[in-house]
Amino acid sequence: MKKHRFVIVCLINGDALKFHENLTSTIKSNFGVNPQKLPAHFTIKAPFETDNLTNISDLENLINKFCLTNSKSGINLNGFNHFGNRVIYMNINPSTEAVYTYKKFIDELKKLTWLEWKSNEFKEKVFHCTVATKFQQYKFQGIWDFVNNYSPNFQLHFDNISILSWENNHWKTFREFKFNS
Repeated sequence: MKKHRFVIVCLINGDALKFHENLTSTIKSNFGVNPQKLPAHFTIKAPFETDNLTNISDLENLINKFCLTNSKSGINLNGFNHFGNRVIYMNINPSTEAVYTYKKFIDELKKLTWLEWKSNEFKEKVFHCTVATKFQQYKFQGIWDFVNNYSPNFQLHFDNISILSWENNHWKTFREFKFNS
């Protein structure tokens, strides 16, 4: 059977999405760096595969139920940081409520016995929205200096849990679930 690849994220919308799209496009044209294939987001569950679409149906039901019984919570997208010299991202500072909701959702996801977890997914979560990755290391300083000419500051919400699927060499929104309020 064919394996299907998915990732679970919170999609970033509104002015923050527009800022992210413009910034990643400018980085691409100025530095010859391909933008990531995911839309603006923060990751909830790293990419995983399944050949059983019943598993995805179960996942959809779990997310739908979770979103119906939980509320959106605040996050602040503010400034930049990086992981080593290979990933540059916008900081996401979640409210206490957003962290609680995230952890509660992870506990629910762990009930899906078929879902595989990587060892680094159990470390403390660094909420972030990537703007540049998988570039040649010598480009890091130029990109870093460039992004720091900007001061993003967006008040947003952790208001959705979305499943993206890998299709035709890029990620597409498979299903988006909105929180109750």
